[in-house]
Formats: sequence, C-alpha cells, structure tokens
Amino acid sequence: MNKHFAIAKEEMVFYGTENTSLQNLLAVVIGPKANPSITGQLASLGVKGLSSLSKEELLSYEGIGETIADRIIACLGLAGLMNRFKLENKYIVRSPEDAAKYFSDMSILDQEQIEVIFLNTKNVVLGRKTIFKGSLNATIVHPREIFREALKIGAASIIVAHQHPSGDPSPSKEDIEVTRRLTEVGKIMGIDCLDHIIIGHNKFISLSEKGYL
Repeated sequence: MNKHFAIAKEEMVFYGTENTSLQNLLAVVIGPKANPSITGQLASLGVKGLSSLSKEELLSYEGIGETIADRIIACLGLAGLMNRFKLENKYIVRSPEDAAKYFSDMSILDQEQIEVIFLNTKNVVLGRKTIFKGSLNATIVHPREIFREALKIGAASIIVAHQHPSGDPSPSKEDIEVTRRLTEVGKIMGIDCLDHIIIGHNKFISLSEKGYL
C-alpha cells in the first residue's frame, strides 16, 4: 500500500477528520495513488484556494485524473452542504456574531454575492437563499425577490449578508443604500430586516451595530 495513503488513513482513523491535516485528508480522498508532493501543493492552497479550483485546474496537477478531480470537487461540495445542514438544524440567531457564524462559509467565495436567511418569531432559521451574484448594486438587488421568498415560507424577519472578496468588510455606499432600501421595504411588508452582515477574512461588520438599520 502507498505509504502516504496508509499514514494519512491511519491519522484520520486515530484522530478523526477534524484533527487530520488537509494534506492527509486529500491523500485519503485521492486513494492509494496519492502523491505527497501533489497533496502538499494542493493543501498549500488552503480550503479557500482549493475550493476555487476548477476541474480543469485540478487536472493540471500531475497524477490528478478526471475521477480524482470529480471526487475532490464532490467532497468539497458535500462538506459545504453538511455545514449548511448543521447550521439550519434549529439554528437560532441571537446576535450579529451568531449571524456572522452562520454565514462564515461565504468567506471562501471569490465572487461577491448576497444571501438571505429567513427567521421565525423566535429567530430560528427557516431557510437560506442566494439572491444575487456579482458586485452589490441597489439597482440590481430587488427587494421583491427577497420578500417574495420571505412571504412564501412565513418568515417574520430576515438577515442579509454578502462577502467582500478583498477581505475588508468595511461597508461601501452601495452596501448602506441596499441596507436602507431593504429596511424600508421590510417595514411596509411587516417583515423586519434585522441586520446586514458583511463578511471579510476572519472578521465581519454588522450594519445594525453601525446604526444603518
């Protein structure tokens, strides 16, 4: 058996997936043909860099064929779905920190996008939806798309979030304008916009705490 694969597998079994290095997790995913040089190169990209690779880019690495590339992409996708499932399983938002934690998976995205979570009267998350991908602009982000979904699932309130790929969560004029627009429409609809969270790299800003709601 490939030594790298055997050691990686042993580490995962003994320490669990949460305490296994990214390089060794990749070795287990790739299988008995895992090459420590290749897994090391991929692991050096970090989770964010790895998740942003296209299938074509993965295939450019020596020893990574279509089956293994598909396997890596599927594993990353499954990890994202599992993370959302855990968060949506009776997740209660009591503070901006709770909301930021819920949206933390957005920090690895390379393209800016806006997402919304829908809450009941006890602030339990009822659902989550991606509203728009691309640079935030008040003329593009339509409140009707958000509040139509809120009405459909019977939400009492919403929390909006988007990420800044630059890593700096400082709000722009467009961010503030979109926030105020959603807040005003929410008051008319009887569905409160509780916050707008801007996600950066290992930090966030709550526009509610900044007084923009």
